[in-house]
Amino acid sequence: MNSFFQDLGNAVLTRWKNENFSLEKFPGIAEEELRKCPPAEHVDLQMFLRGFLLDDAQPSQTESGFGEPEIIVYENARFYIQLLFWMDGTTAIHQHEFSGAFHVMSGSSIHAQFAFENDTAITPHFRVGDLRMSDISLLETGCTVPIVSGRACIHSLFHLDTPSITVVVRTQHDPGTGPQFNYLPPHVAYDPVFSDPLTLRRRQVLDLLGQLQDPAYVGLVLEMVVELDFERGFHTLQSCMDHLRDLGAWETIHAAFQKKHGVRSAGIESTLNECRLRDCIKAMRGRISDPEHRFFLALLLNVRMRGDLFSLVVQRFPEVSAIDTIMRWGEELLEETDFGVAILDASFPQELEVDFDEQPGVFLAALRKIMDADFKVPGDFPKGALESIRSAFTASSLGLLVG
Repeated sequence: MNSFFQDLGNAVLTRWKNENFSLEKFPGIAEEELRKCPPAEHVDLQMFLRGFLLDDAQPSQTESGFGEPEIIVYENARFYIQLLFWMDGTTAIHQHEFSGAFHVMSGSSIHAQFAFENDTAITPHFRVGDLRMSDISLLETGCTVPIVSGRACIHSLFHLDTPSITVVVRTQHDPGTGPQFNYLPPHVAYDPVFSDPLTLRRRQVLDLLGQLQDPAYVGLVLEMVVELDFERGFHTLQSCMDHLRDLGAWETIHAAFQKKHGVRSAGIESTLNECRLRDCIKAMRGRISDPEHRFFLALLLNVRMRGDLFSLVVQRFPEVSAIDTIMRWGEELLEETDFGVAILDASFPQELEVDFDEQPGVFLAALRKIMDADFKVPGDFPKGALESIRSAFTASSLGLLVG
């Protein structure tokens, strides 16, 4: 058993006991003790791992799939301390049924915080409202952040380094603060623990019919959307959206959902579009290992205003302007495809009659012009190319750079 975490846990326990185990006091106590003796400065990772692997005297471990992996380093009936390793982890936007504090022991992360407003309960496990980002920051090694249970702490983390290691001092469970909702921006909250096996199987059957190109597919989805309740209808749309778009049937199905559910359905299409964008960025993260490029993806996933993105770029790379840094990333990420060149998922417009060898220069010049109105494009820049390329960026994960 690691003595550092044993001492940390005992210090938290002593202070919390003196506060009569007040749940309101616990986040402050956990944060202060982590700041007083930060694990980033006092834990030798190699020695810790060796001790964990060879010494059987360890706290009881869970079977949790959270973390890559999770290690329990201190346990008490009321709270425990865990180490969470992250190799490729990107947490969903979520809240907690526990409170405490977390500390970045190694690596760094983009930390986004949110508020969920004007919300309406559709079922006990599903709500619609307006998810608004309230803050976004870069957490470097050594940073400590409190966790408050319930909707007072809705957040997400995009881990930038491999691995990133987080120390969490947390209560077992704070009564009355559930469900532990996940959020799909900009309008949906759902309980990820709630299980509806029938809905799962129906989605799997629809996936099968889609793969088989069954001619009855669209009609069946339409009947389901008209017949099912809001929550199950939403999950049906989420599962079928891409295939329905390919078949040219999305507008018809979505209109039927809107007709059935009225004003409550107003934000569903934008939420599903955002889900597709976020899934695309997460998939790109799986094949991109460079820390700077992962940082760029984190910003594209989490930031909502171009000015905020520029500010975070300068915070991490203050030596040059944000635009210069982004242009360097654009050059590094530019790659050839079967149809031309691309930067991440933004492809050079095929309708532009530009020689393949000239496409990289035109693409990058357009990107700089889009971000910097004062930039003068070369004299031989193709007429009409700027707006076509702007549209290509708008439809991609780089859309934030356009507006």
